[in-house]
Order: sequence, then structure tokens, then C-alpha cells
Amino acid sequence: MEFRYLPMTDADKREMLEEIGVESTDELFSEIPEKVRFKGELNLKNPVNEVELKKELTHMSNKNANLKEYSSFLGAGVYDHFIPSVVDHVISRSEFYTAYTPYQPEISQGELQAIFEFQTMVSELTGMEIANSSMYDGGTSLAEAVTLSAGHTRRKKVLVSKTVHPESIDVIKTYAKAQYIEIVEIDMKDNRTDLEHLEKELNEEIAGVVVQYPNFFGEIEPLKEIKSIIEKQKKTMMLVSSNPLALGYLTPPGELGADIVVGDTQVFGIPAQFGGPHCGYFATTKKLMRKVPGRLVGQTTDEEGVRGFVLTLQAREQHIRRDKATSNICSNQALNALASSVAMSSIGKNGLKKMAELNMQKARYLKNQLEKNGISVATKGAFFNEFVIKLFNNVSNINKKLLEKGIIGGYDLGLINQELNNHMLVAVTEIRTKEEINAFVKELGEINNG
Repeated sequence: MEFRYLPMTDADKREMLEEIGVESTDELFSEIPEKVRFKGELNLKNPVNEVELKKELTHMSNKNANLKEYSSFLGAGVYDHFIPSVVDHVISRSEFYTAYTPYQPEISQGELQAIFEFQTMVSELTGMEIANSSMYDGGTSLAEAVTLSAGHTRRKKVLVSKTVHPESIDVIKTYAKAQYIEIVEIDMKDNRTDLEHLEKELNEEIAGVVVQYPNFFGEIEPLKEIKSIIEKQKKTMMLVSSNPLALGYLTPPGELGADIVVGDTQVFGIPAQFGGPHCGYFATTKKLMRKVPGRLVGQTTDEEGVRGFVLTLQAREQHIRRDKATSNICSNQALNALASSVAMSSIGKNGLKKMAELNMQKARYLKNQLEKNGISVATKGAFFNEFVIKLFNNVSNINKKLLEKGIIGGYDLGLINQELNNHMLVAVTEIRTKEEINAFVKELGEINNG
């Protein structure tokens, strides 16, 4: 058959129409008013067969700048990290690759154990007592944390630092609108949260304070100082969005007083893949366990004393009364969570710390080389693997010229703030070589000064 994914024949159509008692397709849609019906032909290309279509799609995909051929200095939430080869081998197994929600524990022990291990590793990284089975991505995890803080404290105002990822702030605002939660943005000072403004806005109406660690601009927020300010108001919660790889080196937010820690595990075993899908994590304290969105997998023993795993909590609207549900949009990303679990297990505790250290060392090497070549570095404080540079020319134009040289440049900060025109956020990961970094410095310098 020429179109094997569209197997419906004319006979099939007639049979379906006869079954529902309709003479024709036009009669089937007769209830739709004429004035809203589309007249004419859609501006689409003529259909081709499967072989020709695959050739066309391959030709189109080859136009993409892929990370196997280009060196990337683009971060801003999605990073080019080392992925152990074992990750694809494991997640490609049919029992994982095609698995659905493990409702029946007796036939889902592998899936349940994988999720349990993911939860355990997230808890250890963040310094929190519990973690859920994963969420869509870091942005939705953070928005869920905001709604949880409002529900738990019974307050309707949340402070969000402007150093949080701008896309995450947009997601928070979308969630907050439906929950009638007021979002107040806290100014930034020298690319970090303005603590004076935070203290000024903090009062007994505030449910939570949202910060990012490291923040969107790559700098490391002073969580200890922020916590000491928040503690002046009882019940107000500290919500931290954090890059879990950075926690291989930095002090975990849980040890600095965070009430909820969220983020995205894309940095572990998940390719950039055009921005998604990725995998959010959500970690918190035991006292908030029954308010956590999504699912929690627990460890138990069967009647013979053999260790097993089950879905311990499922506090979402699909499983309990809608008005009692913690969230309506909180399905987990089991396959991507598995990828992250396999990656973390393969890299290991010591390897993860070394990986984080390499990110820091190579980022600092790039910073020093840029400064030696006359490029201004706007970042003055402590940072992990991202920092801001100031250029003479338009970042978008510079990136186009870098792309011609086989280099994917950094993020154009002018896209989010006109005051940051000609500012670029650059990221360096453990897989960037010294030669790639030097080539980036050379090409960037020539383009910037040209």
C-alpha cells in the first residue's frame, strides 16, 4: 500500500458511514454552520509516497546544526553533556521503551524500581527527604512548587526573583493565573537577586520565595542569606530551582534550608533534542509528602518477605477526588527519568563530582581566554558553568557568523531584556575540548572586532 500509515480505503469509509446512518461525508459535517466552514483547497504540497517522503525529510534534517558536528556554547537551560552509551541501550529495551504507568506492581517491578532509584538519587543530590517519580520538565516542576506553597500556607502571593529562567517565570504566571496567585518579581542586582528588594517585599502575605541556584545568568545565589531573610516571616517557604549537575559540587539546597527543590534532569542522559522532552524533578520534606504532585514509588516486602516496589502515593486528579488532588497536570516522564537514573548510576558519585568540577574548570578557562583577548566578561560573582559576556556587535548576527564556522554560540540576552543587548550567555560543559574553546575565542574575537 502506497500510504501504509493511512490505510483507510473507500470501502472502509462507506462501511463507517453506513454504520452511523449517514449517506456522505458532507452530510456527516452538515451540523457545522456554512459560514465557519473552510472553502477551497488548503495550501499544501501534493502527497508523495513513503520513499520520497523519507528522502525529503532526510534532506531537511541534514540542514540542522547538530551537536555531533558542531561545538556548542549554548546553555540557558538545555546543555550538551556526556551521555554514557549504556543509556540508550537500556532505555531502548521494549519493556521500558513501551511501558505505561506501572499500575500493576506484580508485572512492573523493573519500571517501579527504576523510578524508586531515580527518586533516591534526586533526594541525595538535593539534600531533601523525598522526591517524586518525575514531572514534565523543570519549568512545570517549579510552577507546581509555587501552587503547593500557596496551598500549604493558605496565602496567595509569591515572590519570584528575576534571575529565575524567564521561561520558567512565564510558566509560573500561567499556573498562578488559574489559582488566583499574585506573582511579584524581585529585582536583580549584579545578576543576582536583590536582597534589599526581597526583604522589602517580604511580609506575612507571602507563601513562598522562588530563586534559582545557579541562576539563569550562571551565578550562584547566596541561599543561606536568602533563607535568613525568609525566616523572618513564619510559614513563608523557600523554593529553589536547581541544576542537579551543579549539586555534584555545590552545597545542596536542602542543607541550606530549602523547603522545595525542583529542576530538570536533562543534564543526565537526555539529549538537547530541540528543547524537549526533558524530565523535571520535585523534591521536598516528609511533612509535605501528601501534597506532592504526581506519584511516589515506595519500597516494601511481599508476603514472603521479598523486597518489592509499589506506587505508594498518587495524589492527582486521575486517582482521587478532583477537588482533593494536588495537581491536574503532573504525569511523570518515566523513560527520561530512567535515562537520567542510568546516566547517574553509570557516572557514579565520584564521577558526578568530577564532571561538575570539569564544567567549572573549563568555564573558567574560557573566561580567562576571553579576557586575555579583550572581550569583556560581565559576570563578577561566583558561577558554575555559565557566565555573561559583553560584545560590541549584535549577538544574533555574531551567532550567524559563528555557525558558518561550525560553532553554536551562546544565548542572546537581548531577547529577554533590551538593556542586555549585545550581551551573550555562554555555557561550557565537560565535553568541550581545549581546542574547541580556543577556536571559539579566536572566531568570536575576530567577528566581534571586525
